[in-house]
Amino acid sequence: MLIEWLIIGYLAGSIPFSYLVPKIKGIDVSKIGSGNVGGTNVLRSMGPVIGISCMLLDFFKAFIPTLIALITLGGDSWIPHLTLLAAVIGHDFPIWLRFKGGKGVASTVGGFFALNPLLGIIFFMIWFPVNYMFKYVSLASLVGLLAGGLIGFIFNFQTGLILTILFLLSLWKHKKNVKKILNGEETVTDILKILSKGFKK
Repeated sequence: MLIEWLIIGYLAGSIPFSYLVPKIKGIDVSKIGSGNVGGTNVLRSMGPVIGISCMLLDFFKAFIPTLIALITLGGDSWIPHLTLLAAVIGHDFPIWLRFKGGKGVASTVGGFFALNPLLGIIFFMIWFPVNYMFKYVSLASLVGLLAGGLIGFIFNFQTGLILTILFLLSLWKHKKNVKKILNGEETVTDILKILSKGFKK
C-alpha cells in the first residue's frame, strides 16, 4: 500500500504546471527570469494572473493526494505524510523535465493545509510580514516552512518530522538564494506591488 501512495504522490507532484501553463502561452519559463521552473519565477516574469494560477496548481497537486491519504488512512498513519513528501520530491525533481523542477514551496504549503489548515494559516501569517519587511520571497518562504516544521511537532511526531524534512529540502533547493541573501545580491520582490500593478492591467 505504501508503494502505491508514494507513486501517486510523486506522479501528482511531478506535473510541471509552472512549466506547462507558460508553455501554452508560448513561453519557456526555464529560459526567462531566474530560469527556475516554479511559481515565483512565473509570477515575476509573466504577472500575477498566470503566476498565481501556477502556484495554486502546484499547491493542489500536493494538497489533494495528501488529503485523500489522510482521510483514507487517518492522521496517525505515516502514509499521508510520506505521500506529501513524495509529491514535493516529484515537484522538485520531475521525471518529465529531467528532474529539474521548482523549489517546492507551494506544494509544501499545500501539504500544510492538508495535514492541518492551522499550519497553512501560520505559514502565511509569517510569510507576508517577512516578505513585506525584506522583500525576499526565498527568505519569507524558508522562515515560514521552518516555523511550520517546528510547530508541526505540537500536533504529532509524523507531521513535525516530515515538515522539517521538507524545510531542509527547500533550504537545499534555495542554497543559491541563501548565498545571495548573505552577499546582499538576492532579487528583491515586492509581491504587493506586483499584484497591484498586474491586476490593474
